[in-house]
Amino acid sequence: MTSSLKSILAFTALAAAAMVASAQTVTLKVHHFLPAGSAAQKMFIQPWCDKIAKESNNRMKCQIYPSMQLGGTPPQLFDQAKDGVADIIWTVPTYQAGRFIKSEVFELPFMMSNAEATSKAYWEYVQTMAPDEFKDVQVIALHVHGPGVIHTTERPVKTTGDMKGLKMRAPTRQVTKLMGILGATPVGMPLPGIPDALSKGTINGCVIPWEVVPSVKVQELTKYHAEFDPAGGALYTTTFVMAMNKAKYNSLPPDLKKVIDNNSGLATSAWLGKVQQAGDAAGRQAAVGHGNVIFTVGPAEAQEFRRKARPIEAEWVEDMNKRGFDGRKLLDTAPALIEKNTKTTKS
Repeated sequence: MTSSLKSILAFTALAAAAMVASAQTVTLKVHHFLPAGSAAQKMFIQPWCDKIAKESNNRMKCQIYPSMQLGGTPPQLFDQAKDGVADIIWTVPTYQAGRFIKSEVFELPFMMSNAEATSKAYWEYVQTMAPDEFKDVQVIALHVHGPGVIHTTERPVKTTGDMKGLKMRAPTRQVTKLMGILGATPVGMPLPGIPDALSKGTINGCVIPWEVVPSVKVQELTKYHAEFDPAGGALYTTTFVMAMNKAKYNSLPPDLKKVIDNNSGLATSAWLGKVQQAGDAAGRQAAVGHGNVIFTVGPAEAQEFRRKARPIEAEWVEDMNKRGFDGRKLLDTAPALIEKNTKTTKS
């Protein structure tokens, strides 16, 4: 066999292999901690999957596993993406207390404006100030939810004094500190634990955004809700990450990688934040429909919440400095990015 014929055969074989690879259908295992009927799955996880399927001509599809169906706990989801247990995950990274410490700045009290602008800021912040925190995965999006709301079973919260003695569930390290400094007894737990804890009286309330209320039946398990007038600022928000296993991403042919790339980044982060906050209206209506009492904390009352929460910022800066980071620079960067993106994002 001549060398030229060998070359032709080799090229043909490579071309055939490439055609097979490009024609194959890739099924991505997508894992998250909320129910299939949750706003998160219906409003942006499933639509994101539908979008990549359409743009890949159905050569790339999702198999969604809600409610931790692949096993493990919500704090383990990030490592499931890192280790390949799942191909794509959506979770709260700071469920792992002390691991994503630079990103925690977005969970400090009264930090966010609206979820779309704050999600853009969060993406930009991680790229410039904290890329090491997510280096083990292929990040698709980084976003936050809408303004946090206080939900209670036994008495309404109208002032900081009303928080005293309440056993309150909080999602993350910084929000747990917030509950404590406001006079409540903080109880840290991932979101799926809320219904059981409320039913058993383990907690007297929780802080979550309106959007997620129906997913954990909070409108049925509490009677009172305290939301904050936007003019006085948002009490808190929580950070989220949608991430892909690096090896899975690298195994994709170039055209499918491009589909993932086109549905990742700043714009995707902004979209997830915007869509998640858009779900707040339905969640609030669920409480209204159940006959619950909703109190709006006005700007004047919010100032007292802000005043009490202020030491948390100083403590966070000190903690960052002790870890070898420039805490003040990190703290100044996040609100500056939020302000910039709030000005350029249409409400």
